[in-house]
Amino acid sequence: MIREMFKKFLLSAVVLLGTAVAAHAETFVFTAIPDEDETRLKTRFEKVATYLSDKLGVEVKYIPVKSYAAAVTAFRNDQVQLAWFGGLSGVRARKLVPGSQAIAQGEEDKAFETFFIAHNSTGLKPAASLPKEIAGKTFTFGSKGSTSGRLMPEYFIRQAFQDAPEKVFSRVGFSGDHSRTIALVQSGAFEVGAVNFKVWENEMKAGKIDPAKVSVIWKTPAYPDYNWSIRGDADKRFGAGFTEKVKTALLEMKDPDLLSSFPRASFIPASNSDYQPILDVGQKIGLLDE
Repeated sequence: MIREMFKKFLLSAVVLLGTAVAAHAETFVFTAIPDEDETRLKTRFEKVATYLSDKLGVEVKYIPVKSYAAAVTAFRNDQVQLAWFGGLSGVRARKLVPGSQAIAQGEEDKAFETFFIAHNSTGLKPAASLPKEIAGKTFTFGSKGSTSGRLMPEYFIRQAFQDAPEKVFSRVGFSGDHSRTIALVQSGAFEVGAVNFKVWENEMKAGKIDPAKVSVIWKTPAYPDYNWSIRGDADKRFGAGFTEKVKTALLEMKDPDLLSSFPRASFIPASNSDYQPILDVGQKIGLLDE
């Protein structure tokens, strides 16, 4: 009888322990900068969440945010532990959370480009250097916190004209995302704009760009951009080696459907030092803490 009672006690203890562990099991949460159409982003990253759940053996959830700044805030406040950032937003976020690391980037992100695009009514043509004729036109950036849609194009504008964009153009706007920038220039609402080259290529492939209305007039020199960044306390919360597991899962993402939605050919290793040029430019033109 005593033996049977002891067995029942052990069984109860195991059940209670299992229940307690399940109750305290944490969900690994990530977000991404809203650089394109929101519906497209939701479809893309819910697939990524499913992929990461299978690879990591923990529940993984994607939460959308409304702005680049909101992505950084969510990372800082530990509402998310992983994020798909642009170069500038990644630098900002890692600066706010000690020990955080850039762990992966797209194959294309080590040498990213911004396309300057113009409505065809301007008469602007493709050029090897930023056309001086854009001066006096109306101009739209993307998000205020975008690397390819604001930081780097502003840097090249300042280099070419030795002046701030507000002094170069008759009117300056911020569209909020790259898809919107293309739409605004294509409609003629703005004469010139700066757009992420991968979004331009994706929209062109999707048939959303009319070459009779809008075209590329200049391509910037290459710079480092997007990255997956993870909080510095991930291993403490999810177990030793968890950061490396996340990195491996990202590098092993080979499904063409997942990759094409970014769009990226593959993911490759990244480190914080890869983004020193972005930090330097952000400090130089005063946009790092904007």
